[in-house]
Amino acid sequence: MVRHIVLWRLKEKAHGNDKATNAQLVKEKLEALNGNIEGLIHLEVGIGFDKTEDNSDIVLVSEFVSREHLAAYQVHPAHRAVMPFVAEARNERRVVDYDMPDK
Repeated sequence: MVRHIVLWRLKEKAHGNDKATNAQLVKEKLEALNGNIEGLIHLEVGIGFDKTEDNSDIVLVSEFVSREHLAAYQVHPAHRAVMPFVAEARNERRVVDYDMPDK
């Protein structure tokens, strides 16, 4: 299995919305992908409550059957449809993908 983690820092304003509104919209759009992409085992989105300079605003934690399923997710039309909204709302993006140990 593979874990895919993404952290975003959002702009104060984008899409005519404030940061809090965009954070909630990003969360809803990403969570709607659950159950709609083959090989996506789990996806959750958290909105950070600590607003210090070092913290991100949103985290995505998702798990995939394999690296191939993660690659397919990246180009899946449902995922691609969310990407422009997130890209416009964010200032910064950090990603880590890793193989999860067998249990």
